[in-house]
Amino acid sequence: MHISKYVKQYTVKSHEADCHGFLRVLSLLNILQDIATENADIIGVGLDMCRKYNLSWVGANYLLKIDRFPHEHEKFSIATWPAETKLCSVIRDFEVLDENGKAIIKATSQWVLIDIERRRPVVIKKYFTDYETINERAVTANFMKTDNFPAAEAQYEYRVRFDDIDINKHVNNAVYALWATESVEPAYRFEHLPQEIEICYKKEALYGTTVVVQTQMLSDESLHCVRNKNSDSVLALCRIKWQKISN
Repeated sequence: MHISKYVKQYTVKSHEADCHGFLRVLSLLNILQDIATENADIIGVGLDMCRKYNLSWVGANYLLKIDRFPHEHEKFSIATWPAETKLCSVIRDFEVLDENGKAIIKATSQWVLIDIERRRPVVIKKYFTDYETINERAVTANFMKTDNFPAAEAQYEYRVRFDDIDINKHVNNAVYALWATESVEPAYRFEHLPQEIEICYKKEALYGTTVVVQTQMLSDESLHCVRNKNSDSVLALCRIKWQKISN
């Protein structure tokens, strides 16, 4: 099968914009998931095909490098493509382009193919023998794997709502970024936007779980460790580099 980049046009709707008038982080991550799902369907590794084998794709890592966010009513496009295949996971990259074709956001992600019943990774080539990639990277990254974050300055609690869970019945990937950004002081948020976001997903969170977000501010970076309050297990790690909003 010959594959090519999948490109889709978008416009920032009013309800997708934050108080600054820019595309929300939550909306951005949901859009990335949306276009990734569509492209997976096109190349034959999407939800319906996975269901035949009782499989599912689970997000493991995200890294976004942001020059700027699209603003309310701005038209933009997103290109996505499978960039690399590993034994049990794939790398999928993204570029967010303005109307002039300039890349304003670049991102890379890692997805693991799992057996739903066993909750264990499976070998991709066992099920998708003709899976192909495009030898081009939007962002080259060594995804973070350590949970040796500095001691938290503050802790914030959130309860997993019904609307936080997805079709796999666990918390949607985008919600972790929401929890992380919500744990940064509002006064700082009113003057800053994310310039870089990195998320490492460790374990799933289910409906009703109480999560604790341990947050540490280091100059222009915030570090976040998301834990299950009851088990104290690490659910996700997040690092956000911030930039001051220019007038």
